[in-house]
Formats: sequence, C-alpha cells, structure tokens
Amino acid sequence: MAPIRVLVTDDIANTREDIKRLLYFEEDMEVVGEAGDGHEAVALALDLKPDVILMDINMPGLDGIGATEEITMKAPECAIIIVSIQGEQDYLRKAMSAGAREYMVKPLTSAELAETIRKVHESQQKRNLRYTTSPSRQVIQQRANTKGKVVSFFCTKGGVGKTTLACNLAVALARETQKKVALLDLDLSSGDVSVMMNVAAKGSIADLVQDENSMDLSLVESYMVPHLTGVQILAAPSAPERAELVDADHVEKILGILRNHYDYILVDTAPFYSDINLNVLDASETIALILNQDLTTLKHVKSAKDILSTLKYGSRLRVILNQQSREGIKVKDLETTLDVRLSAAIPEDQRVVRNAINKGMPFVIGQPGSPVAASVTGLMEELELLGAGRNQSRKNPKTGMTRVFNF
Repeated sequence: MAPIRVLVTDDIANTREDIKRLLYFEEDMEVVGEAGDGHEAVALALDLKPDVILMDINMPGLDGIGATEEITMKAPECAIIIVSIQGEQDYLRKAMSAGAREYMVKPLTSAELAETIRKVHESQQKRNLRYTTSPSRQVIQQRANTKGKVVSFFCTKGGVGKTTLACNLAVALARETQKKVALLDLDLSSGDVSVMMNVAAKGSIADLVQDENSMDLSLVESYMVPHLTGVQILAAPSAPERAELVDADHVEKILGILRNHYDYILVDTAPFYSDINLNVLDASETIALILNQDLTTLKHVKSAKDILSTLKYGSRLRVILNQQSREGIKVKDLETTLDVRLSAAIPEDQRVVRNAINKGMPFVIGQPGSPVAASVTGLMEELELLGAGRNQSRKNPKTGMTRVFNF
C-alpha cells in the first residue's frame, strides 16, 4: 500500500524539522516536500500533488488561510490540516471556511499528528472517489425523479437568514404539495430549527446516531418531531459538545434513508466547510447559497461560490438574496461581482420575521399575505421543486449599476 504523501509548510525551518521527526517512524507516511511560505506551498501542492498538507497559519506574504483557500480551489484532491499555536475559535472558523479538513494546536505529539493525518487522508480518499465516479447531470436528474429531493441551505457567514428560509420553505412545501417533507438541522453546535418551529425535541440527531448499528426508517423517524403542518424535524443536539458524536458517515446514512421515503429533504447546514457539510452537498440536487446586501457577506458568498464550483457543485448552486432592501449593494452589482444571476430575492420585513421567530410560527402560515411569505412560497418554483411544467418565468428584481467589487 502506497504511503501517505505529506507536504510540510511552516516559515520556521526548525519547526519543519520537528514535524518531520514526529513522522519519521510512521511507516505509512512519507514527507515529500516542505515549504517556507504560502506561495511556495501552493506551488508545491500543484507540482507534487501530496495527499495531505500540514499548513501553518502565520507566515509572511501569503498566510496559511490564503494558501489553504487557493489550494482548495486549484487542487481540491489535497487534504489540508492547519497546525498553529492559536487555538481561538475565530482561527478555527477561518481555517475551515478556507477549506481545511482539520485544525490542530501546537505542541503536538507524534501519535496525535499521525492519527489525524490518517483520519483526514481516509476521509479525503472517499471524497476523491465520489468525485471521480460522480454521475452525469442526466443521471442525477433521473435519480432526482425517483428519490426525494435534497435541498441544502448554505453560507459560510452566519446571520444571513438561511434557517428562516429553510423552515418557511419546508412548511410551504408541506402545505402546497401535501407530500412528505423532512427538515434536518445540521448546524450541530448551534442549530435553531426547533426554536423557530416551536417544537420540543425529546431526542436529537446526536441521540439517533448512538443506535447506528440498527439504523433504519423506523429508528430515524422515532427521533423526528412532527410539526403541525406535517413537516418532520430532526433536531440538532441541545448541547454544543454533543455535536462531536455525529460524523459524516452518520449523516450520509440518514440522508440515504430519508431520500428513499420522503419527497423533500431540506437541510440547514453549519456555516463552514466540513466532512458533514460536504456529504450533504454531495447528496443535494439543489444548493441554496444565501446572500445579503452587505460587503462582508458578498465576500463570503463569492469565495464559497468559487470553492463549491471547484468541488463540482457549480451546476447545483442557486444564489438567493435574502432580506432585500433599498439599502446596501444593488442587485445588479451583486450579480456582476458574483458573475451569476440571482435565482430569487426575498424582501426584508423585520417585523414579520421577528414576530414569527418569537412566536415560533413560520410566517408562511402566520402571515401568509405578507410579501416575504409570498416570496418564500415562490421559492418552490424558483428552485424547481414542484415538478415539470410548474415553473414560471423568473422576474429578476430591479437593478442598478453603481460599483463592482473585486476580491
């Protein structure tokens, strides 16, 4: 069996030597190169195509976050592990958003480092296999016609309203189609679906996966909470630390079961790249990338669009503008910067949305006559969820050009 090929990146030569010594006695690993800065790391990644890259964050010139993002886009088959002295959550979020597969804090032990490299390499091999054997668009469409459609809501920036959209679209689908709709809260450490839907979950996905050896439809449904509209909800763990009990294989198995028995599966994802999220995106016929009209969100969405396109998800992406108002960046500027036409625009209505959240009553049933409710209901057609012949021509929002932002 070929050894795991490792590239070591750190601006301090002694640190690179220390890492090489930690891996010296690992017979299934081989250090194939070392880089002293981010630019060199990118060049060597493209040239050597290592299996795993150990990446420091703080380096002169192009830092580890920037290098990680560039390598993820240009060589997505390489798995990146961030190794840093900084253990703050902000660094972790930035690393995972850039495409890192794991984050380790120095100092390291040889056993800890080797185990992490093996785990990340094994996971990356599974992903690479899925990409090389991914079905054609025609096959995907045929599969979508016979199994439940998975729609995931994603953005690497929090607070854009993806949970609100997922909950309200799930309710709209259940009421309009009278079909089986599942709503999964996979923001495992801080999910709010149960609060927004005003349901009390006796168990969560973290409890469900403890019985993974006997997982079937009846077991999965025993942990799902019925909403008054018929939507079945699988809640996120009530305590953040229980998120660690759920892994990518669990989610893949749950999605497979639900797709065979539900017509629609809507997934509210966590705001970062992870094996769990990538498994969800792999299974999704539609990926709703949520956008707001501020510069920071635009930067996040542009980066996400580029990364997800590199990971072969581009044909499934639908960019949705949420909380549209007269303030902020104009629609035409957003479309020009992202080089994409928005699939839909949901108007801002803080009063309706806030009241709906506080009452635990989705506004598509609490305020069905409001413009925001009508727009979310229209998402069923914009995202092609109602079947052939039901889609209407899109009406693009009024636009105006003032400025193009380059990132």
